[in-house]
Amino acid sequence: MTQVLCGGLLVDMDGVLVDSTPAVARVWSRWASKHNMDPEYVVEFAHGRTSLASLRELLPQAEPAAHLAENQWMERAEIEDIADVVALPGAKQLLAAVPPGRLTVVTSATRPLAEVRLRVTHLWEHVAHLVTASDIQRGKPDPEPYLRGAAAIRLAPQDCVVIEDAPSGTRSGKAAGCRVLAVRTTTGDEPLLVAGADWIVNDCSSLRLSSVSPPGKLLFEVTDDPHNRRLPKMR
Repeated sequence: MTQVLCGGLLVDMDGVLVDSTPAVARVWSRWASKHNMDPEYVVEFAHGRTSLASLRELLPQAEPAAHLAENQWMERAEIEDIADVVALPGAKQLLAAVPPGRLTVVTSATRPLAEVRLRVTHLWEHVAHLVTASDIQRGKPDPEPYLRGAAAIRLAPQDCVVIEDAPSGTRSGKAAGCRVLAVRTTTGDEPLLVAGADWIVNDCSSLRLSSVSPPGKLLFEVTDDPHNRRLPKMR
């Protein structure tokens, strides 16, 4: 069985812990239609990045005040659209198994939006450390989010494993010096491998915290479908 050894986990939220894909697609599609843009392109472009960073690139000619206004609209719309936002397989079990001081949730959502999604999926009670778009200056793929995530649990990035579903987040984790375990919940294997993923598994249910973890470490046993050949041996 493949094993992964680390000091702590830095875990993305949307697409890893929370399935918000339908809600995100609805809101960004509404925004795209309002601005006469291709909804499919816009939804894919914004995946795994902060809304503000995406809006700045999608509306390069707009004034900073306009970007902020659009971002406020986006945040309100996403907070209101939570009817089918649910926890992904294995998310609650993983958060409950890892000691609170060994895990940070690192998301491109704003803090109000992150709290709403974590509460509605009943994951909030397991989150002691949270880094959001509200806490950083530069979003993914910049390393800042995951550097802050590691600092929150007082670990070197090299001692942390990032769990991500998006190429931008994978690049962020690698740039921070972490190893990255990618999940194929929203993205195919190839873009994740190109972004630098060290491992690829189906979802968080592929991870099980071992009862024989060394002192001060987390030892995960990785189980997946027999056709997955992307898993290297323990590092």
